[in-house]
Amino acid sequence: MGSGQVTSSEPFDFQGKHVTVAGLGVSGVPAAKVLHGLGASVTVVNDGADERARAQAAELEALGITVRLGDGDTLPEGSELIVTAPGWKPDKPLFAAAEQAGVPVWGDVELAWRLRGPDAADWLAVTGTNGKTTTVQMLASILKAAGLRTAAVGNIGVSLLDAVLGEERYDVLAVELSSYQLHWAPSLRAHSAAVLNLAPDHLDWHGSMEAYAADKGRIYEGNRVACVYNVADKATEDLVREADVEEGCRAVGFTLGTPGPSQLGVVEGLLVDRAFVEDRHKNAQELAEVGDVNPPAPHNIANALAAAALARAYGVPARAVRDGLRAFTPDAHRIAHVADVDGVAYVDDSKATNTHAAEASLAAYEPIVWIAGGLAKGATFDELVAKSAKRLRGAVLIGADRALIREALARHAPQVPVVDLDRTDTGAMRAAVQEARSLAQAGDTVLLAPACASMDMFANYNKRGDAFADAVRELGSADG
Repeated sequence: MGSGQVTSSEPFDFQGKHVTVAGLGVSGVPAAKVLHGLGASVTVVNDGADERARAQAAELEALGITVRLGDGDTLPEGSELIVTAPGWKPDKPLFAAAEQAGVPVWGDVELAWRLRGPDAADWLAVTGTNGKTTTVQMLASILKAAGLRTAAVGNIGVSLLDAVLGEERYDVLAVELSSYQLHWAPSLRAHSAAVLNLAPDHLDWHGSMEAYAADKGRIYEGNRVACVYNVADKATEDLVREADVEEGCRAVGFTLGTPGPSQLGVVEGLLVDRAFVEDRHKNAQELAEVGDVNPPAPHNIANALAAAALARAYGVPARAVRDGLRAFTPDAHRIAHVADVDGVAYVDDSKATNTHAAEASLAAYEPIVWIAGGLAKGATFDELVAKSAKRLRGAVLIGADRALIREALARHAPQVPVVDLDRTDTGAMRAAVQEARSLAQAGDTVLLAPACASMDMFANYNKRGDAFADAVRELGSADG
């Protein structure tokens, strides 16, 4: 790891400054209001002019904020700063114009970072392709168990601007950050940070895997105590090596195997710490049992270890790690056990919207009848199917891009029976569950891990998971 003293970013006086907010949306509206309240002259630009945008515009205009709908590409005259919604792609003409004019571009995370007070809470930050939300929620649960005032913020829970500017005082924040947010947060300096994993995702936004990884790696810049990485994912360790951190900051790995010095890992059913202990070459500290992690699937144990590493970097005692993990309950549709029917377990992991997440889910069970499909978002399925083939009892395919998965199954798992459901009506999930039931045997798991987005058939992955759970409960009640 590189080292270098990092100075805190200069305070920014917004009084009378001409600030352009790019995008209405979840982050744009609060950002515009905050900037207006700080005395800036705010103009909001937005690509769309639909009904929702017009309603948001009316609300802001009533406060005296200028809003331009239907033109997000032109830089407003006199702009001295752009604050952008995280989803806006870096290649938009607005940003090219800003660069040409020498106008800085911040995201909502950068804005929140700059607006922190002198006695602001430390940030423990988490990014990665999959597992961010769960890890941040576990971390917040552990910090609470240690008696610290904390919240899960960023991409989830409390908005970062609210956390920084609200009445509530926090000791430390558990912060989820996406690659988009990190791209636009040049001066962020976390106390400690973790990159959980790296797999191809959002490449249409970043332009390349290298650019995506580089944006994830920004989370380590200026860390003071620990850069937490995944021993099983060399790309995360490479990002630590490239990071410019404060003197004395350490690389701390997490592994599902036996940990080496400066690592957290698993030994005989226990989560153990060999990083934040006296004489880490000889000693290990027991933190929790694998059974304290809910659910104890391999990728979720990895999330727990990453959360524990960040909490330990902050000085949290071992008992709080155990108590926090026990108190944590995962969000819906994340490897959630719905019911057992005729000795078959039915598990809802509708949140597995990409191949990397589905692979982690499939690794947690066997034998599996797999319900998969939806919108592939440009993904390919050969690697996923090849790795998971030996676990599959059967597959039931739904959704617009199911043919891609069917072809991968034909190539890498020709022995696995496949039901291809050519329907997208509201009863399609019920039919899928019934087909899966007929393929399953006692002791099997019917797993909804679609490896695809849901919007071809459902409003979101929550609705898809709800449809699965409803269909499973119907099976159970029909038996009862």
